[in-house]
Amino acid sequence: MLNQNQFQKTVTTIPATISCAADPSEKKKRRVAGYARVSTELEEQQSSYMAQIEYYTSFIKEHADWELVGIYTDEGISATDTRRRNGFNSMISDALDGKIDLIITKSVSRFARNTVDSLSTVRRLKEAGIEIYFEKENIWTLDSKGELLITIMSSLAQEESRSISENVTWGHRKRFADGKFSLAYSRFLGYDRGADGNLVINEDEAVVIREIYRLYLLGYSLNAIAKRLTSDKIATPGGNRVWNQSTVRNILTNEKYKGDALLQKTYTVDFLTKKKKRNSGEVSQYYIENSHEPIIDPKTFELAQAERLRRAVRTAKGGRYSGKSVFCGKIKCGDCGNFFTSRVWHSNTKYRKIIYQCSGKYKPLNSCFTGHLYEEDIEGLFVRAMKIIFEQRGRIIERLENKMKNPPENISDMDYTVRTAAYENISELLKKMDKPAEKFDEDLWGAFIDYITVYSNGNKEIFLKDETSFILGFRE
Repeated sequence: MLNQNQFQKTVTTIPATISCAADPSEKKKRRVAGYARVSTELEEQQSSYMAQIEYYTSFIKEHADWELVGIYTDEGISATDTRRRNGFNSMISDALDGKIDLIITKSVSRFARNTVDSLSTVRRLKEAGIEIYFEKENIWTLDSKGELLITIMSSLAQEESRSISENVTWGHRKRFADGKFSLAYSRFLGYDRGADGNLVINEDEAVVIREIYRLYLLGYSLNAIAKRLTSDKIATPGGNRVWNQSTVRNILTNEKYKGDALLQKTYTVDFLTKKKKRNSGEVSQYYIENSHEPIIDPKTFELAQAERLRRAVRTAKGGRYSGKSVFCGKIKCGDCGNFFTSRVWHSNTKYRKIIYQCSGKYKPLNSCFTGHLYEEDIEGLFVRAMKIIFEQRGRIIERLENKMKNPPENISDMDYTVRTAAYENISELLKKMDKPAEKFDEDLWGAFIDYITVYSNGNKEIFLKDETSFILGFRE
């Protein structure tokens, strides 16, 4: 057997045949871009923003072997998320398209505070042969130690963002606890920021707010109110010309219009994504009473909430609000249970008439024979109903006051508040009545009448807004 030591190893070097060294005569200038960013639009940040642009423009031009591609910028944008940073995204796109060889920025935290975003971007650029120079940390990403240093510095920057976010959140909650808050005034209808920082009524916009509440309490639907505001060319809180139901609903349910303020309705779930979520009890809320001058008196506000509750109950039972007029959604067929809808007869003639018919007449396999009503018929019913209400006002007031003193068991505080507001309003109106209404009155209609039920035999019933459907019935 041969001994291993008896073998003689021979190593032959095979020289390289292709040179990796660039020809000095073909050396090109590096195409260099600068990146500048400030996270807020405050005036003191503007000087920093402009200084960064001027500095990097001058810094790049000082190098003879560098060619300035441009300075990419983001103003008033956080670095925790790259999705909304248009300048940053444009720079990365240009680099990957072969327009940039080197990117220079102040620090890792200027580039990105999100570790994942930072590393993934650096690696994408590195694979394409594009280098980043972080001046403050003196890191060149094509250097062998670059990625390790980037990982460490990005993690530190991300933790710094977390700390800043927590400090800012704590500051906001401390201000809330002290009863202090601010609004996005440019997107909030009805109030301006006063000299002392408090809310001041904008009377021109307050007219719109009051009209929304008035129309709603008259019986108009959210959609009908939105269409009317759009038709009147009134700007939305965001400055748009087209209103939608959700905008009207937000105004009708915002407690700030009655002079109170509920703070921390939403909270930030993740400081990196900035995702917000409606606060359903996850964090503390703060309610400030009488924090500023109201546009809507508290009783009217509670009446609007009572109306919302009443409509929700009606909808659950199959009713609906078309909201074309104060009569829509308030005339019900006693035979088939459908609500009346408005129609126009002889629309293009001098005999044009608006009538109300049971919607069940036009449904398949429906044989409803309830007659139609003209607008003047409904107005006449209202006058007759108000006469009966006037004659029985003492009994109605007594009944309403008894309801307020003896609410149903297990009623929620909110339900009790809104129902009480509705009862008090009807009771006060009845106490002020010195004579029955002699003609149709929109405000009294909205305050008293829940709906009218019409039967094919000619009977009609008037249901009051007392939440238990107090009935006044009469035959023609």
